[in-house]
Amino acid sequence: MRIACCPFASGPDMEENLRHIRAGIRTAAENGARLACFHECALTGYPPIESRIENIQAEACAAGVRAVQEMAREHGLFVLLGTVMYIGSKRHNSALVLDDTGTAICRYDKQALWGWDEETFAPGNGGGVFTIDGVKIGIRICFDVRFPELFRPLFAQGVDLCVLPFSDTAKTPDPERRAILTGHLRTRAAENVMQIISVNSLSRHPTVPTAWFDQNGRLLREAEGKEILLCDVTVPKEDFGMRGRRINAQKFLSREK
Repeated sequence: MRIACCPFASGPDMEENLRHIRAGIRTAAENGARLACFHECALTGYPPIESRIENIQAEACAAGVRAVQEMAREHGLFVLLGTVMYIGSKRHNSALVLDDTGTAICRYDKQALWGWDEETFAPGNGGGVFTIDGVKIGIRICFDVRFPELFRPLFAQGVDLCVLPFSDTAKTPDPERRAILTGHLRTRAAENVMQIISVNSLSRHPTVPTAWFDQNGRLLREAEGKEILLCDVTVPKEDFGMRGRRINAQKFLSREK
């Protein structure tokens, strides 16, 4: 299954963000992708770095999602979209999955909140698993990557791949932070025996790569600049090392119950 990661520089103008999303979906479809993935808060801009939360209204978010649903229908493509979502009286930092008819089939709300997120959003409570063409895919968002506990439920469900949308950027290049966060991605992949795909905003200097890691934590491919990253994902046969990590993880998790 081909997955397209479509990074761009999001900001406070939702119409401009939609223009980039439309272009990403069109390019993904032209390249035979089944799923197009966008970064954290791609539709709205990530507050307060890329937008102001008081300017992100529920009605505008709903209209933006409807526009992306139409794009998914038009191109027959699954879409994973980072956005602010209003659910009842709560506001979430969410990743919404639309199927190739534009129907919403999965929503994941960021669980690990701190600083700006804690001031702005309500935390999620898990979930975030869907299947495309027999590949089981999980979702986690940005700061979630710091917490291995949030990935163990995905391991327990036998997830093949986890997609992580980020809006983790800095005013100036920060290679040390980038190395640390890349290490987290490698570790989450290896310890959970799952592939990892990350997609980050380009609004400033990305401190997380838009990249694809295999189930052993090896970097398979990394985007350069504004290019769309194409990942031809298959579920590999379990090798000796993968089996060892899986069996031991299952054993240790069973002890905690």
